[in-house]
Amino acid sequence: MARMPDLEKFSAEHGIGICTIADLIEYRLRTECFVHPVATTVLPTEVAGEFKTIVYENDVDDLLHIALVRGEINSHKPVLVRVHSECLTGDVFGSMRCDCGEQLHAAMKMIEQEGAGILLYIRQEGRGIGLLNKMKAYELQDQGHDTVEANEILGFQPDLRNYGIGAQILVHLGVRKMRLMTNNPKKIVGLEGYGLSMVEQVPIEMTPNEYNKGYLSCKKLKMGHLLKLNAKR
Repeated sequence: MARMPDLEKFSAEHGIGICTIADLIEYRLRTECFVHPVATTVLPTEVAGEFKTIVYENDVDDLLHIALVRGEINSHKPVLVRVHSECLTGDVFGSMRCDCGEQLHAAMKMIEQEGAGILLYIRQEGRGIGLLNKMKAYELQDQGHDTVEANEILGFQPDLRNYGIGAQILVHLGVRKMRLMTNNPKKIVGLEGYGLSMVEQVPIEMTPNEYNKGYLSCKKLKMGHLLKLNAKR
């Protein structure tokens, strides 16, 4: 098996291009459909009323993703969309080490106020590293490392999330133009190009607390998130 330096030399010598496995995966996600709705029901919530709830499976892995849909989705009009990555500690237990749970509920309320929109709940715990490694990263943060440093110490990139499956689900739901609720420029880039276009970036910034100030500051300074760090709820 050749390593990248050897492949680059071979490529240059013979005029042959290089295609990575990641390139193949990205291409297939853009050109083939891997998502399938498997259950649809109505979910009444205390947070923001009633949503149509659709569960999706996919052909890439065994993860199930959930779409909460309010109102009529018109492919000719911009749709208010939140793509929310799973955070057990924040979404379920109300952890104050992040702003995930607050963002989840805020997005649901914004969709309720709008009268139409989609909250897509993607099962990518810990920005793609999984629950166990997220908790290990928390241990490292307890020792003084920031969230990016902790991921890198564990051998991961700061953000391993892939938005291809999420984009396919949005397209399946009829979305073509988005008013995307996010502070993360990478999410914007990750969703565009799958038949989707973002016409507006809608901030969804929460008020920092004593436990997540460092976390949010790191997201702004090291990960490029569009945060003022002084937002009012």
